[in-house]
Amino acid sequence: MSEIRAGKSVTIESAISSIPDGARIYLAQGSGTPFKFLEELDARRGNFKSLEFVSAFLLDTPAPMNHLGKPFSWRSLQPSAACRHVLDSPHFGIVPGRYSDLTGLFDPNAALAADVMICQVSSPKANGNMSLGTGVGGHVSLLKKAPLVIGQINPLMPYVHGDGECHRSDFDLLIQIEEPLKELTPAKSDPISIAIAGHVGQFIENSSTLQFGIGAIPDAVLSTLGQRVGLGLHGGMINDACIGLIESGVVDNLNKGCDVGVSVAAEIMGTRDLYDWVDNNPRIRMANGAWTHGLKGMASINNFVALQSTVEIALDGSCNSEFASGRYISGPGGAPDFAFGASVATGGRAIIAMPATAARGTVSKIVTRLSPGAPTTLPSYTADIVVTEFGAVELRGKTLRERAELLASIAHPNFQNALNT
Repeated sequence: MSEIRAGKSVTIESAISSIPDGARIYLAQGSGTPFKFLEELDARRGNFKSLEFVSAFLLDTPAPMNHLGKPFSWRSLQPSAACRHVLDSPHFGIVPGRYSDLTGLFDPNAALAADVMICQVSSPKANGNMSLGTGVGGHVSLLKKAPLVIGQINPLMPYVHGDGECHRSDFDLLIQIEEPLKELTPAKSDPISIAIAGHVGQFIENSSTLQFGIGAIPDAVLSTLGQRVGLGLHGGMINDACIGLIESGVVDNLNKGCDVGVSVAAEIMGTRDLYDWVDNNPRIRMANGAWTHGLKGMASINNFVALQSTVEIALDGSCNSEFASGRYISGPGGAPDFAFGASVATGGRAIIAMPATAARGTVSKIVTRLSPGAPTTLPSYTADIVVTEFGAVELRGKTLRERAELLASIAHPNFQNALNT
């Protein structure tokens, strides 16, 4: 395998015919997934006896996922709502893995060595320079390592600075397909998320560096930070809520301890306005998941605040973020990475913020012990701050009995008696 590839422009048909039968194909995740190319590949599925796809978080359902069985099978490290309809398929499997595992897990001779990597990429400049745009995750490392690399040039993919900057010679084959990037609509705030955000805010001081995930709670938290100064961003993603904080100067990234002056993430997911805003924006830098989610990167950060959610938390502080209603619905994602990362960062804090109940108030998310069959996504020794709409408690350094009392105090009142027995 040569480090310099052909960078040859080919037809869709030619690119598909270059994929070896029996190959394992790694797909870019998030807003970088090449959906149109996958539609074309799906339409030609009769040309293959076996193809295995591997992906992480998906914003929509790729066409081949609707035809699992011969020739297609699928492995996911972080199944999303786009995968819900195939969770019980014998041809779909969940591979437990942290986001930081994306770098290395698919290398040659690794456990899930990829034969092919397919991603979207921005239009090449006159000198051949391109960008992976809105996501680098783990697939940026495969530009150099995968036996076959196929890029879908999309004029609507922004050019984003950082580790995703590349050259047409990093690709074996390039095809031209314009398609709107999949969008992640900002979550609407509700009274519960607003109440939770109010409790979280006390732990975000000036000069903190933030990490956050997807959903109404992190968006609500970000909306409350307009009076802070000197904040930084380092983590899994940048979304629409970050635009105002960066443009207003609330986020200036001057106190992070690393990557000074730039907001760093592995993924950009949001609306078209966000994708246009990050295009050639010098204040945004995409980075390999080994840096955004790795201990080395987070250990260099000052006052790191990692904001996560979970499916349920037990009275000892252990969390299950993958299993609900008797089956796996997700993977660990970045939760373990950031929980451990906050513990090694100078002044780091790890926050679990969640509604106190699920299923329209009929199920407590604070439980005596994790559900039977559920994995321990976060062990009890990582527990730090837990927030619900009923308050915030700090578990670090507390005994098991003290933790149980504290967690019960922020459970929904309908469930507190059962938790206190």
